[in-house]
Amino acid sequence: MGVGTFETKLEEEKARSTVQLLFKAARLLNERAIATLRERTKQPIRTAHTAVLPHIDLEGTRLTDLAAKLGVTKQAAGQLVDELVALGQLERIPDPADARAKLIRFSKRGRAGLLEGLATLQALEADLTTLIGAPAMKTLHDALAKIIHHEQTHTPNDR
Repeated sequence: MGVGTFETKLEEEKARSTVQLLFKAARLLNERAIATLRERTKQPIRTAHTAVLPHIDLEGTRLTDLAAKLGVTKQAAGQLVDELVALGQLERIPDPADARAKLIRFSKRGRAGLLEGLATLQALEADLTTLIGAPAMKTLHDALAKIIHHEQTHTPNDR
């Protein structure tokens, strides 16, 4: 199969795949949200930073647990945490359960940032609702909620 033929077949297969379209839409919306946040906050927020945030518990998360959730080394997770601490979004505090350990949690500024991030997502959602209509948006919301519930409650061995 020639390169041109392969590229054509690849693009056709990707266009037929609903999951591929979902991944691409999620990536594009994430990039738009990050660009909006950068503009609003004047902070150099990166995609890697936003990947960390959902894994930080409000009461705090240990770095080793964060690294495991992210699927990266403790050093890689530590670098991202260091950057977010420098941006004032996260802070390290002593772990009350183990004086030798630290917890990573949202700082006061970081908690405000979470609310600002959600406001940015609401604005994106309003744009999408205008684009596809309220009924389609409700259907999309319900379908995604069902997919998320399924993926969170079933182990790979259940499939």
